[in-house]
Amino acid sequence: MKKTILKNYARLIARMGVNVQRGQEVFIYAELDQPAFVRILTEECYRAGASRVSVEWSDSAITRLHIKHRTQKCLSELPNYELEKWRYQREKLPCKIYLLSEDPDALAGVDQKKYAVSQQAKMKYIKPIRDEMENHYQWCIAAVPGEAWAKKIFPGLSRRAAVEKLWEAILSTSRVTDDPLAAWEAHNADLAARCKSLNALGIKELHYTASNGTDLRVTLMDESVFMAGGEATLEGVFFDANIPSEEVYTSPKSGAAEGIVYASMPLSYNGQLIENFSVRFEGGRVTEVKAEKNEELLREMIGMDEGAARLGECALVPYDSPIRNSGILFYNTLFDENAACHLALGHGFPNCVRDYDKYTLEEIKALGVNDSIIHVDFMIGTADLSIVATTRDGKEVQIFKDGNWAL
Repeated sequence: MKKTILKNYARLIARMGVNVQRGQEVFIYAELDQPAFVRILTEECYRAGASRVSVEWSDSAITRLHIKHRTQKCLSELPNYELEKWRYQREKLPCKIYLLSEDPDALAGVDQKKYAVSQQAKMKYIKPIRDEMENHYQWCIAAVPGEAWAKKIFPGLSRRAAVEKLWEAILSTSRVTDDPLAAWEAHNADLAARCKSLNALGIKELHYTASNGTDLRVTLMDESVFMAGGEATLEGVFFDANIPSEEVYTSPKSGAAEGIVYASMPLSYNGQLIENFSVRFEGGRVTEVKAEKNEELLREMIGMDEGAARLGECALVPYDSPIRNSGILFYNTLFDENAACHLALGHGFPNCVRDYDKYTLEEIKALGVNDSIIHVDFMIGTADLSIVATTRDGKEVQIFKDGNWAL
């Protein structure tokens, strides 16, 4: 891929993704797949005014070794130096950039129960710090190609050709044009207009139906608002958390969902794929899951904590989206969630509450924003998905018809 194009992508991530402020620190989290791009991104962060850029590397193969060879106790411990890094970030509030590139099957065959228990143990220490940081710093999830990921998508190509093909797909769906900043400004404006229309309706409930058997009703809080694209920290810094992003989303009322929903795409979770699955809700909680592949992994996921079995997000994405129209199944939630309407189990978004800055975090939870150590999106959008909204004054409004916007 041409270096000039990669510079445009890095500039987009640094200046619109996290919107680095002069003097702010930046943390970049990346696997070992694209060191050249990480160098370009590091330079762009400095050009944007970063005072310090730190890169933290990871490798899925090494993670497999940790899970295999460490005892449960050792795997579950959060060393003091790791805890101190979190405390440092709470103090400094750096930008955080996550570059995804890992193999969707990277952790297939590992002891998932052992891994899940270790995650639960560590989050007891991390989550309180993360809660204090929420809505006070900028973050962005973007992607670069990894060889194993590229070969998963394009198995008939050589590794080099597959990586180049995946670069093309990532850059195209991420709107990396000659002027990606202008492209994203226009895109954000379009998404903001859709949010304004939805918020004006005063929606109380969303009813999802599709020919695959989906029939789900989800209640929203009176204070729920729809958001999309960019958002702002409490300090007023605007940023785009996901590149790409096609979604308009809100957080529903925790414990208020009834019915069944069928996934329309595989879910990549903890380095494995969960495929052809359904989730049933009763009284707002998951009471039944079925999956043709990795059903036990799905059960492990919803058992991570009390809130993992409740909804934290409802996201609206037209079936006729750039990612869907690319014809590529990415096996990666960042992309696949932006090809279809989706729901998320687990943590909800405090800033999806109207005037959220006037509430404490505990008050936001009391209003109905779900709390959990996980936030896992799964795709439900189909070509015939219908979503009908019931407003607080009793009207029914068709929001989606045949998988696309009906407003």
